[in-house]
Amino acid sequence: MFLPSLVVRSRRVVTPRGTRPAAIHIRNERVIGVLDFDDVPPGCPLDDAAGAVIMPGVVDTHVHAHGSGRGDSGFESATRAAAAGGITTLVEMPFPGPATTMVAALEAKRRAAGGTCYVDVGFWGGVVPGNARDLAPLFEAGVLGFKCVLLPCAGDDFPPVSEDDLRIVMPALAKLGATLLAHAELAQPIENARARQRLERRWVDRIPGLSRASRRYATYLTGRPKEAENEAIARLIQFCREHHTRTHAVHLSSSDALTPLFHARTARLPITAETCPHYLYFVADEIADGTTSLTCAPPIRERANREFLWAALANGLIQMVVSDHAAEPRDGRCGLPSLQLSLPVTWTGARARGYTLDQLANWMCLAPSQLAGLSRKGRIDVGYDADLVVLDPDAEFTVERLSLPQRDQQTPYLGRRLRGVVERTYLRGRNVYSRGDGLTLTSPYGTLLSRDPT
Repeated sequence: MFLPSLVVRSRRVVTPRGTRPAAIHIRNERVIGVLDFDDVPPGCPLDDAAGAVIMPGVVDTHVHAHGSGRGDSGFESATRAAAAGGITTLVEMPFPGPATTMVAALEAKRRAAGGTCYVDVGFWGGVVPGNARDLAPLFEAGVLGFKCVLLPCAGDDFPPVSEDDLRIVMPALAKLGATLLAHAELAQPIENARARQRLERRWVDRIPGLSRASRRYATYLTGRPKEAENEAIARLIQFCREHHTRTHAVHLSSSDALTPLFHARTARLPITAETCPHYLYFVADEIADGTTSLTCAPPIRERANREFLWAALANGLIQMVVSDHAAEPRDGRCGLPSLQLSLPVTWTGARARGYTLDQLANWMCLAPSQLAGLSRKGRIDVGYDADLVVLDPDAEFTVERLSLPQRDQQTPYLGRRLRGVVERTYLRGRNVYSRGDGLTLTSPYGTLLSRDPT
């Protein structure tokens, strides 16, 4: 599609060479120049961001959007929320269904998403027991990499893989040059912890005042201990070392897993990790009894754990922050709708700890784009897609139900005071969202992404 030239400028533009005054020259969906602030080509339309910051569009590589009868929001609703939250690219996880474990399922999801997306959308493939022969065709068909789970958590059509499965799959993925993403929790530590809880409950329930223990968040937390993550991370590191397959731990919650990750990274193993806004914002001891909107897996942990995660982001041991967005019914236990809020939630915590907009852009834009192999996303530079967010980093707002999409109004951030207001979002050079007007286009402009050719 031919688009006329446009310049978007600000006194604070987050570029690969630091935040500075700049004018971004855009033509035909791409950045063709990052110019000095006053070097606007004569006659070129100009969008001036005034005192706001311009940063790359957020790339969210951990989204569960597609509906499957579980009440999920679907691609249209999810990408609307994404555009309003400064996200210009999202990557759909292989579940809920149809589980993306074969080419036919990928094609079905692409049909479901086609013509409905307000931002660009890519897809992860899935690894399940017995589908090793489907991986190369899926990769050829355009998935960006592959996701597996190590314990039952994703439904009957996406069962967990065993060690034997990993021994088959990881060499095959290494040969393809594909990345394996893993939900890094093991079932046995969880089963052991819950067995102990059942024994304790035999006498706890008989004591007045303690019978409500099962509704306390602390009960959920002790029933899903750090050992489940720690042992899973150790297993992933072992297989990564044996097969040298690019490996990525999703939604890391346990700070105890950081030490083995440090040793693995020091040994130059190709393993990375992400965490999520809710692990960086909430702490377990502040979650009210009976709260289900924060009953996520792995769980939100104690205050010191949260601070270790922030420190790991700052030193590069955790490379990225992504949402793990899932829109569930109001009574759903694990839904955590957060697409529209993940940028301000993360910036609120980052700013309070003295971190910079450059770091924020690395965590939420560049590193996720590199994980997914999207070579034209994640930075403001010549040749890259003109995906931009105009952000007022100083403005504050209170999260209100009416400001969110209908399916996302169960968010645990309701009533929270956050910092960082998305003023405008540009997708490949087109203004797709404005704070005053909402979505600015009459029809979806997002495209479906495939793996970059090698």
